[in-house]
Amino acid sequence: MGEDMHRRRLFVTGGGSGIGRAVARLFAERGWQVGLADIDEAGLVAVQRELPAGRASTHVMDVRDRAQWAAALADFAPDGRIDVVFNNAGIAASGGFADADPSALERCIAINFTGVVHGAHAAHRYLKATPGSCLLNTASAAGIYGTAGAAIYSATKFAVRGLTEALDGEWRADGIKVRSLMPSFIDTPLLDALVPGTNANVRERVAAAGLEFTPVERVAEAAWAAVQGDMVHTVVGKTAERMKFAARWMPEKLRRQMGRGV
Repeated sequence: MGEDMHRRRLFVTGGGSGIGRAVARLFAERGWQVGLADIDEAGLVAVQRELPAGRASTHVMDVRDRAQWAAALADFAPDGRIDVVFNNAGIAASGGFADADPSALERCIAINFTGVVHGAHAAHRYLKATPGSCLLNTASAAGIYGTAGAAIYSATKFAVRGLTEALDGEWRADGIKVRSLMPSFIDTPLLDALVPGTNANVRERVAAAGLEFTPVERVAEAAWAAVQGDMVHTVVGKTAERMKFAARWMPEKLRRQMGRGV
């Protein structure tokens, strides 16, 4: 336990699969102590077994619940110090906005944005107590320009982007960096979600549009670089890079393209 107390610490939500799993593996392999948080207990146990022995703890929690955030962080860091809190948990949401079930829209907002707000608020005192700390948020290329057919998902990622920028300025005096990852289509289980009103999933739609899938391991390396670096937003994947370029230099062309959706 004494050795673990001196390791740098990462707490990651959505740690039971996808980006969270890949980031946890990379940081653990590089000597960090990792707190894996997710609503999926079985997923957490599976990831914990993949990591070096004694390098990870599991915390079953729902990011929408402030009390669960407080309990999980206190359990992971009883001495009040965490180097990186990675607000990563999220869900996909696609389909026409006007036809969407309002409860599905509210759930997407609650997990993708309100959960990030709760995480940032709960993490502040741990990060402030830790020199060189960082709050890392998962945004998306959908936060570069609004995406038809994924309106509410896109809106939550714009919100995460805005919160990241605001807190990076606000918390600078506390010695806390605030960063975001803005990946395009990453090969994770989120792509298996069905597009409402169709028999196709998001993965099939992306492939049909001729867009690339970025390996999740590349996102993990980008997370490592973001934590160490000075850029507020880190775009990941060719689609995200093209969108960032087009948003600045060819906004009308991007507007027409994004209007077609995925």
